[in-house]
Amino acid sequence: MVPPYNSIMLCRLKGYCVVGLAACLVAGAASPAGGELANELRVGVKTIPAIPDPATALDGPIPLIARQVFETLVQYKDGGSDIEPALAIRWSPSKDGLTWTFTLRDGVRFHDGMPLTARGVVTSLERQMSPDHPLYPNPPAVWPRLLRGLPGVVKEIRAPDPKTVQIQLLLPYAPLLTVLAHPAFSIIQEGAGQGGVPRWLGTGPFRIADLTSGRIVLEANPQYWGGPPRLDRVVFLETTDEQAEADLNGRSLDVWIPAVPPRRLEGALSIPGWQVGLLALQTEKAPFFKKKIRQAVAAALDPALIAAAVERVAVPLQSFLPPGVWGRREGSPIMLADPNGARRLLAEAGMPEGFATTLLISDASSVIDQARLAEAIRLALSSAGISVQARAENSEVVAQLSGLGDHEMLLTEAQVAGGEPHLFLYPLSTSEGATKGPGALNLSFYRNSRLDDLLIRASQLAWRPERLRLYQRAQAILADDLPWIPLYVRLHWAVARPEVRNLRLHPSGFHRLDRVWIEEDPRKSTP
Repeated sequence: MVPPYNSIMLCRLKGYCVVGLAACLVAGAASPAGGELANELRVGVKTIPAIPDPATALDGPIPLIARQVFETLVQYKDGGSDIEPALAIRWSPSKDGLTWTFTLRDGVRFHDGMPLTARGVVTSLERQMSPDHPLYPNPPAVWPRLLRGLPGVVKEIRAPDPKTVQIQLLLPYAPLLTVLAHPAFSIIQEGAGQGGVPRWLGTGPFRIADLTSGRIVLEANPQYWGGPPRLDRVVFLETTDEQAEADLNGRSLDVWIPAVPPRRLEGALSIPGWQVGLLALQTEKAPFFKKKIRQAVAAALDPALIAAAVERVAVPLQSFLPPGVWGRREGSPIMLADPNGARRLLAEAGMPEGFATTLLISDASSVIDQARLAEAIRLALSSAGISVQARAENSEVVAQLSGLGDHEMLLTEAQVAGGEPHLFLYPLSTSEGATKGPGALNLSFYRNSRLDDLLIRASQLAWRPERLRLYQRAQAILADDLPWIPLYVRLHWAVARPEVRNLRLHPSGFHRLDRVWIEEDPRKSTP
């Protein structure tokens, strides 16, 4: 089986490639021939949660670990944020879009043997709706972010019968279906813990067998409805980048999931994720209120310079949604590396001699070196007669200035939360996000009533083909108006020993491990 988003590489972006991107897959999915299956996969991560509550993190090790133990009503397909059945086998919205009905899968049991019921699903989800709930997550990191606050768009969750769950909304909210695939919305059951600390039980391919400081041991669930995993155990170990490399060499780690690009490239895999870097142009200020000026900036930007500036942390992005996000529009590249074309656009805008501007960046230490990226932008724009001076401030000052619109150009990042286009395009591009102050999200302060209408409608219509059509039109408007310019998308990385088979990375960062196996080196078994 070939994953839909893999071996040919997502990143032949105008001719450049990144090491490891050519495969999201260590090896083919065929069973190993002539090798022995190992029982245990040891995975190194930066941190191990003291209590692995899936509802407490939007990304990082917690949802990665939760993905192996717990399950959601729907799940992401391989390679992207399109969804497929998980604990629910089918679903449908009401005509007014206010009620979503989910039919549960038969034969699913929690790790203690108790059957999955609709009432259990309701209890699991309700705990995130109110801070007064005794099992309310700490911190409540995901529900407010993906469902517009607490209780947000959700009015009520109920179980009309043992196999049916209904989620009633206060207003139509089509993103619900996509975000329910995030591990934070895993269906859990409270088990007997120690010292008053809750112990969560799931229905997934692995169960938590042991949890100590810096270590979580997962054991295979042989009764898993999707079939038993290829491994008997997965052990997550807390490790540093330096120690992980030594542990891989010493075979005490099989896979390492680094928080930053690894120095070691042998066995390295990467895939574009959902964290996007962008250049916001303050459209209320001269000269950026002119569309042709913004188009000239995009025409002059050189993706090769961007690629060199972000190195292995990210790859250039030539669309308004990254690969792996449903609804992405494939079209003409945005950054053209065409200084002559940029000069023509400047002349048409009445500025044939170019202009000078300031780029606001953060001086904080980060995985992305904003000063280096700003220099790449300066070099590209200077070839078209646009003079750029970087202004570096601490992150608090940058947030304050950009929220008030006191900038001309700005380097920033945003996440396609939950893999849902609405949660990226809407805040960055609509009038609602352009209210100045600490809550400003549309930092280009761009307002377009036509685009507002498209994105609002796309968030309310449950029929996915129509939503897709609306998002395609919205991205076409953005590609013409260019209030902000996507520059790069960050990469997820993993490093695996050669014996690891069928490790597939997912753009969410929540990689499945139940289909992985280890093929032992045949030389070890030679008499």
